[in-house]
Amino acid sequence: MDRIFFHIDVNSAFLSWSAVEKLKTEPTLDLRAIPAIIGGDSKTRHGIVLAKSIPAKKLAIETAEPIASALKKCPTLVIEPPNMELYRHNSNQLMEYLSSYCPDIEQVSIDECYMDYTPIARNYASPLEAAEQIKNGVYQNFGFTVNIGISDRKVLAKMASDFEKPDRIHTLFSYEIQSKMWPLPVSNLFMCGHSSVQALRNLGIITIGDLAQCDQAILASNLKSHGQMLYAYANGCDDSVVVTQKERLKGVGNSTTLSKDLTTIDEVRPVLLQLAGKVSRRLRFDSRFASIVSVEIKYSNFQSNSHQTTLIQPTSSEQMLYQTACILFEEIWNGTPVRLLGIRTSKLVDEDAPSQMSIFDFVPESFGESGSQPDWQKQRKAEKAIDDIRQKYGDSAIIKGRFLPHQKE
Repeated sequence: MDRIFFHIDVNSAFLSWSAVEKLKTEPTLDLRAIPAIIGGDSKTRHGIVLAKSIPAKKLAIETAEPIASALKKCPTLVIEPPNMELYRHNSNQLMEYLSSYCPDIEQVSIDECYMDYTPIARNYASPLEAAEQIKNGVYQNFGFTVNIGISDRKVLAKMASDFEKPDRIHTLFSYEIQSKMWPLPVSNLFMCGHSSVQALRNLGIITIGDLAQCDQAILASNLKSHGQMLYAYANGCDDSVVVTQKERLKGVGNSTTLSKDLTTIDEVRPVLLQLAGKVSRRLRFDSRFASIVSVEIKYSNFQSNSHQTTLIQPTSSEQMLYQTACILFEEIWNGTPVRLLGIRTSKLVDEDAPSQMSIFDFVPESFGESGSQPDWQKQRKAEKAIDDIRQKYGDSAIIKGRFLPHQKE
């Protein structure tokens, strides 16, 4: 039997997940049924559209469109801020649920994954029956819907899941390419972005079928290797399989575009602390230490600058990342108001990899109790305990004192 793949994709994930959560407190307000978006701020009109409801889509509101533009199209547009903690929670629940059907799952983003149906085929009369059971089970258990694409090729399963939405199952097997996929515009092809679409149109290539039957030499001369990949996808050529093993991280970073420009060191430090905390947690989650830390700055005039340093000893310590980031920032900041800040780490090593011990890590018995731990070991244990609490009760379960609102006495 040939392999059969499912591509499972949450319908308008951020909006759906926020809608389900909001229904818990406002049972008559379903964001999915009205012109609504996720993203930005309705008061300041800053930010972009991260997700949109079907009624909002009918008003020509598009993903990545500026909030101000979306409001011009629909002044009564309901804007819900993103809730990444909620989205991560729902994503984890979904993947855990799907794994109960089949452990051979490759998560490719927060709201989509591939499943290798082949090992569980004997349990179902057909792939459609299995997909129907999975789709209905997701809705019954969590209250949001998914699309499922089915094919003998991963890329075709992905394409199939993008057909009519929401709450649908579609097949796109190799023998269905000419009838189902070739009539579609090239913009519908996986990995065919705006610039590629324009380049293909300049060559007279309008549909996926045009692309599938064109001269490869012309494609290669105009779109290089990307053109060859698009040609392969247009013909349903994809030998990739579901990869259940996650690739180890080569670097971890986090950045934020600020709601207002920062002009003083005192304003910058809390932001760097928050970023260091996020990077630190991601490193600990993957059991890695970082050897290199860099700070990225984008100024109000949109010019950028960055600076990095190699640590004496690799670390995942939030405090060490924060202190290093502060030093790097002060070394390169030219006084221009800051619009974006980022902390990046690289040259990662495993936590248990041998490392050179600093003399500051050594605690002789004469200076403390016998068997006392170095400060960095105590700090790592404390951070691990905090991680466990946040994992169980949410990120807001523990908040640093400096982030609490100040009360007047």
